[in-house]
Amino acid sequence: MLCSNCKEKPATVHLTQIVGDKMQKLDLCEDCAKAKGVNDPGGFALADLMLGLGASQELEQSSGGVETRCPRCGFTQADFKKSGRLGCPECYKTFAEGLEGLLKTMHKGTRHTGKVPEALRASREQADRLKSLQKRLDRAIKEEDFEQAAQLRDEIKQITTRGTGLTVT
Repeated sequence: MLCSNCKEKPATVHLTQIVGDKMQKLDLCEDCAKAKGVNDPGGFALADLMLGLGASQELEQSSGGVETRCPRCGFTQADFKKSGRLGCPECYKTFAEGLEGLLKTMHKGTRHTGKVPEALRASREQADRLKSLQKRLDRAIKEEDFEQAAQLRDEIKQITTRGTGLTVT
């Protein structure tokens, strides 16, 4: 594969950027990579390359030009610019203001929801619902609200029998 830039030498550095559902690949030879600063850790900001030029400036502007440092791990904006990664979970809170705009351009949202198979998600939701109902039932019994307790008991019974496939008449 030849270099995308000079189209003469073999490409040894391969960069991929995905924005939305579009993927762009950039294959560079060693000389073109050096010329663009990809091989120089001091002059190369992975965040800028991945997120578009000016991405790390957005982080800096959000902090008012002051070098913000994570109180937990000591990670700085400069560290993020060089590595394209954050140091610890606390960094997300520390750099939240600047990261929000960057994350919105990279992902569907700014909150990680994960991926769970539909059947497992449904069973987790049902288990959470049952726990919530059981707590409410316990509270109703403790407060001697037996009418509410009976309704909650019936709702719990309905959910558990629906989950086993049995029908109650």
